[in-house]
Amino acid sequence: MPAARSAALPLWRQPPFALFLASRLLSGLALQMQVVAVGWQVYDLTDSALALGFVGLAQFVPTLLLLPAAGLAADRFDRRVVVACCRIATAIATAVLAAGSLAGSVDARAIFAFAALIGTTRALEMPAQQALISSVATAQALPRAQALSTSTTQFATIGGPAAGGLAYGLAGPPVVYAAAAAAVLAAAAMVLAIPPETRRMPRGRVTLESLLGGIGFLRARPALIGAVSLDLLAVLLGGATALLPIYARDILHTGPWGLGLLRAAPAMGALAMSLWLAWRPLGRQAGRSMFRAVIVFGAATVAFGLSTSLPLSMLALAVLGGADVVSVVVRQSLVQLGTPDEMRGRVAAVNSVFIGTSNQLGEFESGVAAALLGPVAAVVLGGIGTVVVAVLWMRLFPSLREIDRLEDVTPHHPLGGRAHDAAMRQASP
Repeated sequence: MPAARSAALPLWRQPPFALFLASRLLSGLALQMQVVAVGWQVYDLTDSALALGFVGLAQFVPTLLLLPAAGLAADRFDRRVVVACCRIATAIATAVLAAGSLAGSVDARAIFAFAALIGTTRALEMPAQQALISSVATAQALPRAQALSTSTTQFATIGGPAAGGLAYGLAGPPVVYAAAAAAVLAAAAMVLAIPPETRRMPRGRVTLESLLGGIGFLRARPALIGAVSLDLLAVLLGGATALLPIYARDILHTGPWGLGLLRAAPAMGALAMSLWLAWRPLGRQAGRSMFRAVIVFGAATVAFGLSTSLPLSMLALAVLGGADVVSVVVRQSLVQLGTPDEMRGRVAAVNSVFIGTSNQLGEFESGVAAALLGPVAAVVLGGIGTVVVAVLWMRLFPSLREIDRLEDVTPHHPLGGRAHDAAMRQASP
């Protein structure tokens, strides 16, 4: 299809973006199925909650250790190839685990090794995948593209655990792993079907400066470092989802079915909001919208913490999920639009560490706080802390607060609005 005709189509009907979206959906479904199967299998083998924590730790450590290499690989090589190679490696490892489970030779150590391998491939894949979206969507369409991409993640978050849990219950872990391997292999093929990137790949000697370029780039741009650090602290403090089993059994007095509803509620709210943003993207005052969303996220966390009603708790979690999507879309759009293409991989790698840290350490923080203060106090204080951080960040990062239209953000001026005008005046002779 000619490029001009393709660009005139709705974003989701443009072949490169449609392939990107479909591949992300399949990869996300496979990941969620793996999470369910690994969790059940580890708990069956060990009967230890601590072992479940080690699974998360095994996946997070590679993200931290491979930060420089993952970002540089995404900038120096074809991002499609990087993503596809990581997914092929994941498919092979998952197929081996399926065969081992079928033969009955899998123990907890084998699953920990599998989790570490998956963590390694994910650490290398995520920066390239985050940066690849800028190759399949124009700068003007990027906020809408981010919203659509986020919606596929929510579809996977809702459908993947359900499919994985059903398959595990009916046929056992080998079938779940085999299905996940097939899905992620298909996702790799779809990525390779995307037209090759036209950007010029950086060359030259690898130096410490080039490896850590993403960190230096963010440090020099207060608006971007403010956005990613705000998300880190908001999720770190407001990580109520780690305590859902306690709420389901001891506070809301419901069973496993209620826990399933609670786990699905944030994803349902997030899916609804991401589809809305894909239809009606954010217009003016994008920076203020992000801060409002984080404040709503914190308030919804407080409401969930105080609720003793299952419907009210589900509503609070749905609002929490929807507010989180607004923050994610603004932050990811700022990172993509405010970063030159040759730096997107390394900046995305730093962003991936922030995301992984907030999710993994947020669960750890919630567990420790619940053990010390009780679950209700831990959730309520975490929600209040999120609101306080949002208000404080508005004062510490005025350039982030004053960002206006996302499409006006560029690598040279990742601001917009009044802050952008002030920067332009200062740059003028």
